Amino acid sequence: SSKAYINLNVKLGGLGPDYEAIKEKKEKLKQQKEYAKQIKEHNMKSIASVQRLPTKPQVISSVSRQKALEYAKKIPRPKTFTARQSDEEVKEERVLPQTLNGDSLPQIASLETLQNRHKKEKQVVAAFRTLHIL
Repeated sequence: SSKAYINLNVKLGGLGPDYEAIKEKKEKLKQQKEYAKQIKEHNMKSIASVQRLPTKPQVISSVSRQKALEYAKKIPRPKTFTARQSDEEVKEERVLPQTLNGDSLPQIASLETLQNRHKKEKQVVAAFRTLHIL
């Protein structure tokens, strides 16, 4: 029975690298790359040879756009309600100060807001002076 074992071509693994398996894998990768290259070249040629026909979706989109524009023209626009004061009330509020000659001066912000702004700016300047920045 030990002779039967000797006749079997059993290949045991070794300690070093298996050069035959590496060569097979390398050859397989080389074939894959070659095939991919051929397919790419074929696709490039077929794309270049195809003539581009006028596309119909553009025509359809322009027709649908025309329909949409016609529809938009037919829809009544909503009325906007704004709370406006009557013209007389507006005129009364816009009484402009006049000079001695009777000329009207342009409307300015209220005096109180200007005074408050002046006070705040004074404080900012004072703070800068204390820090010796100005």
